[in-house]
Amino acid sequence: MLDPAPLLTAVDRLADRFRSMPQSRLAAPVPGHPSRAAAVLALARRLAEHAQAVEEQGTETRRLPDAGPFACGDQLAVAGHDLAAALADLPPDAPVATQDGARSTAAGVLADAVAAVGATAELVA
Repeated sequence: MLDPAPLLTAVDRLADRFRSMPQSRLAAPVPGHPSRAAAVLALARRLAEHAQAVEEQGTETRRLPDAGPFACGDQLAVAGHDLAAALADLPPDAPVATQDGARSTAAGVLADAVAAVGATAELVA
């Protein structure tokens, strides 16, 4: 079975940073996003779409709503934990759908998610 611990660790670390971030930093722009909060919301949406693709193959993608800058850390945590739960019972080589309709492996989706969290953490540092 796949071990989602690296994703959970990375998501929890970044989510905790955002839960304690002052409004001035949340609202500050970063490259490619109007604010740090928007960058983390984009990441949360990506993780939520991955989880939905794994759990509900072939369904129309639902978009994670924008609950405001003070909720982005919690939204990231929920989306990351949902994806980890969706992947946890799968063998690493299990074929899974991606949000763009392509196919990948469970290990590939996990690696992509961990890399995306890391890239976003560097972007918003």
